[in-house]
Amino acid sequence: MRHSVVSRFRGTLLGALVGGNVASASDKKLSERYDIDKIAVLGTESLIKLGRLDIDDWCSKSLPASPDLSISDHISGKVILATLPVSLFFHENTFKLRQNLLRVLEIWEDNPVVRDGTLAVGYAIAQALTEKLHIRTLIPETIAFIGETPTSLPQQLLKVQALLDRGAGLARAQAELSREDKLSNAIAMAFYCFLTTLEDYRLAILRATQNAEVWQQDSKRLHLPTVSTITGALSGAYNSTAGIPVPWQILYSPANSTTMGLSNFSLIVGLADALVAVWSGLYNFALDSSQLTAERDTMSEEAASLPLQVCVYCAPRVIRSH
Repeated sequence: MRHSVVSRFRGTLLGALVGGNVASASDKKLSERYDIDKIAVLGTESLIKLGRLDIDDWCSKSLPASPDLSISDHISGKVILATLPVSLFFHENTFKLRQNLLRVLEIWEDNPVVRDGTLAVGYAIAQALTEKLHIRTLIPETIAFIGETPTSLPQQLLKVQALLDRGAGLARAQAELSREDKLSNAIAMAFYCFLTTLEDYRLAILRATQNAEVWQQDSKRLHLPTVSTITGALSGAYNSTAGIPVPWQILYSPANSTTMGLSNFSLIVGLADALVAVWSGLYNFALDSSQLTAERDTMSEEAASLPLQVCVYCAPRVIRSH
């Protein structure tokens, strides 16, 4: 494999973090954070502790963190971020991936666009992690993975495919995909930025945030960070942490953050390592469930105590314990 699984797990989560923070840095009005970040962390901890997806456990953790789990426009993109741990944990089996992504979305009220966006991003990440991602086939495969739907996301993704086939530039893509400030348009734009700069995380993020005013048509600025965050997750999964510029990692994901959310660099790295360890069968955190909580509580103060610096290269299920 070109990159280890653990570096791709880290790259997905750190890529989303850095991408979102680059967008926020370009507009200080986007600095507001939402509890959905905490749900992503708590959900990851649940997967690590139980070794499987348990919706009841996710709900019991999520409700205290965010009592209002209804999907409003201003957090719709954040829900996709919250499902990234599930995409990582079930990436090697597309049937289980789709099944479990739909299950975790039951935590929130039904939103067809969020559902389709979650499936699209989850599938693309899975293809990147298994090194089966090809520019020419990803979008048709993604649309098939979404399945029959009343939303406009498949049509928006087909526009992206047409733009790729024509070799259209960023200005043309923005003109065609940002006519309306909708989540489906933002997801499509993220796919465009990712696929047109497949091997370059930095350039993908810069393209996602260039001329950002086109995503700021109203005072709410709904989907500007969504484009950059999803682009970051996709490119991070494909290029791993090796593709994320070190200065950006230092600048946009400070290790001394005291928050429990995804702005804590050390916490993300520790969670990614532990998630890979449990996924691969190298370690069972259930044997010592207090360790994870202790790591989280001390992470910002003792970055050196990160759990399990593992390096997994094996094929799926070769060393898994289940």
